[in-house]
Amino acid sequence: MTMQHDILMAGFGGQGIMLMGQMLASAGMKDGKHVSWMPSYGPEQRGGTANCGVVLSDDPVGSPVVSEPTICVVMNLPSLDKFKDRVREGGYLFVNSSLIEEEVDRTDINVIYLPVTEKADELGNPRVANMIMLGAMSEATDVIELDVLKDILSEVLPERRHNLIPANIEALDLGKDLVSE
Repeated sequence: MTMQHDILMAGFGGQGIMLMGQMLASAGMKDGKHVSWMPSYGPEQRGGTANCGVVLSDDPVGSPVVSEPTICVVMNLPSLDKFKDRVREGGYLFVNSSLIEEEVDRTDINVIYLPVTEKADELGNPRVANMIMLGAMSEATDVIELDVLKDILSEVLPERRHNLIPANIEALDLGKDLVSE
């Protein structure tokens, strides 16, 4: 049976949504998958909406559009409101509970609440909330191995940001641990 994950990640601009998508797409390619990555920005420069769709498949990807995700990550309330009803039955919805207090009333999907913004602040680096969420997604689903995500950091991050790789690896591990608890 062939595997395909349709993944949608959404939040405010500046929350690292596009980086999460790039990492998943790059890790998928490194893992030998067929991949598409499609970013979507709101009109604002920072603080506006941002989302991206990533398709990882054993077969060639027919369309890069993710309309019914098997995995959805929402980092803010407007994203939850917009995308919670689109998640495919049996799929996963990862919710940043640091910024979203609303409970999801769907019983046909797996909803995982994670206080990733709060945990990133505790690490002393509020910008790694996205990596905590990505580590949690890796652990909770079969989408991509955590080690592949760690390996891809040096390829996805520009060289001037390679000093941040250890903090990002720590955040990925924390996300894994949050889901394992």
